[in-house]
Amino acid sequence: MIVDTFRHQGMRRRLVDELRKKGINNELVLQAIADVPRHLFMDNAFLEFAYADKAFPIEAGQTISQPYTVAYQSQLLLLEKGMKVLEIGTGSGYQTSVLYKMGAKVYSIERHKVLNNKAVALLQELNYNVKLFYGDGFKGLPSFAPFDRILITCGARIVPPELVKQLAVGGILVLPLGPENEQVMTTVIKKDADSYEMMSFDKFKFVPMLENKAP
Repeated sequence: MIVDTFRHQGMRRRLVDELRKKGINNELVLQAIADVPRHLFMDNAFLEFAYADKAFPIEAGQTISQPYTVAYQSQLLLLEKGMKVLEIGTGSGYQTSVLYKMGAKVYSIERHKVLNNKAVALLQELNYNVKLFYGDGFKGLPSFAPFDRILITCGARIVPPELVKQLAVGGILVLPLGPENEQVMTTVIKKDADSYEMMSFDKFKFVPMLENKAP
């Protein structure tokens, strides 16, 4: 049952104000954060903390990223409405929902079956028209490529070559790049079929991206 009270909505407005103060200035991102009921993506035990700017554990040893991280990655995408986006790591489905509310055509892959099943059920209940897949994020979704944007929501030691192949020329891939304990948020801009340009931003900590861990 979807319950989104005036209190929840007020808490989201305060969260948006907090994100503005932390440097998030993309209005498409901020409106999506204001629209998506984050409390629905969390365990009941954490409902009182749903709009704190913190990450919290979810099933399968994963986390729902803190809203600032979600907003930061979403802002780096330079997303325009109608763009086709591939998300690697559906998790709870919260970031997926933010992308959808930003006007993207969202395709998302999750390697944990329990998380995929929960996200499918919740996003259907919310009537969010996104395409969710159970599989290996390293492989992407070649049959649906190319994508205007690709977002990786787990820490990657390398830029996955298969995902770069699936990125449209001129497209942007955003990922936390580096070793397990600390990654640097990075953008990869595809210049042509054989080359790309990288830019580094702030440091973050994400759960690791694991290869060949799902069918």
